[in-house]
Amino acid sequence: MKKVLILIGNYGSGKTEIALNLAVRAAGEGKRTQVIDLDRINDYFRMSDHVKLLQEKRVELVSPTFVGQGVTQTNMPAAVASAFDRDWDLVIFDVGGDPAGALSLARYHQDFARLAPEQLEVYDIINVFRPMSETPEKLLKLKGDMEGFARQRVTGFINNSNLLTMASAEDLRRGYEVLREASRLSGLPVVYTSGRREFLEEFLADGRDLRYIGTPLPLETYMHRSWENFAHGGI
Repeated sequence: MKKVLILIGNYGSGKTEIALNLAVRAAGEGKRTQVIDLDRINDYFRMSDHVKLLQEKRVELVSPTFVGQGVTQTNMPAAVASAFDRDWDLVIFDVGGDPAGALSLARYHQDFARLAPEQLEVYDIINVFRPMSETPEKLLKLKGDMEGFARQRVTGFINNSNLLTMASAEDLRRGYEVLREASRLSGLPVVYTSGRREFLEEFLADGRDLRYIGTPLPLETYMHRSWENFAHGGI
């Protein structure tokens, strides 16, 4: 049965990195995999920068920023229709971390509504070091705003807390504490804890409650951009 996964989250939460990792992993398992890039705002961390990788891994990319595939903002809806019409095992929607990105998802509300409940998951990727995600209350407020714009309900959280080049296992520990309370308040599960393998292994050695860790997701680093350059670029 086709599985459709929507990844939402704040700026800098790591949606694209996680989308790439999940897509490459699924394709490596022999699953027919497609990625839909709906991040129209953030051209710095672009899915389309990794077209060659995705092609090598036999992952199909639909993105308006990849000129070579002939997809534009005008014909994007027709291209996205392939996610629902074709016989995929996994389709991942990478959604921009702002109201415009969420609204771009909402236009496909009827397509998502036709899926069986067990086919669709909506994961909110949390990096507690990004604005509006530092506390359970803030991230739940932002989640609610995104749900309203996207017309989709979040079904789980991903702890992807990190400080990029200064990342450590302590980042995941901080994310765990915040998401444990957010999970308790909302009733939503933590489905993944993700991070670079060495930090993830150190964090898991703490023996914390697995209910608030979910499945460990070691990440290969595909996005090699500098956060400092990203911030200074004013994007």
